[in-house]
Amino acid sequence: MLVANATPKYLWVGIGCQRGISKLAIESAIESVCAEYDLDLATIAGIATLDLKANEPGLIDFCRESDWFLKTYSPERLNSVTVARSSQLVSTLVGTASVAEAAALCAARSNILLVPKQKFRLSSTSGFVTVAIAQSG
Repeated sequence: MLVANATPKYLWVGIGCQRGISKLAIESAIESVCAEYDLDLATIAGIATLDLKANEPGLIDFCRESDWFLKTYSPERLNSVTVARSSQLVSTLVGTASVAEAAALCAARSNILLVPKQKFRLSSTSGFVTVAIAQSG
């Protein structure tokens, strides 16, 4: 008998981060956002981000340990998504004006952004993590 997972996975977490970000920083940022917005971690299907971050050890380790998918998108694809809060600085650095929000929306295949981008930093020595959460349509 096949038993389906009782918790539907319908949220996608968009992540923007600095190189070398730790798994702990990513985990803390996601947990903080989910607690603030009363979202269940069990409903998260995966993380979406810029393709330049596809080999980030912190992201890879966190997805593996959480049993979440990791989807990555090109700057061109992310630029095709309309977001309310774009960044010229991010565009200059990585070629797209939105990473977290645009990636979450791409992965969710919807325009339902539950959590606009939120910036986190564990300590003065850790890098920044930007988190946005979209709901599948």
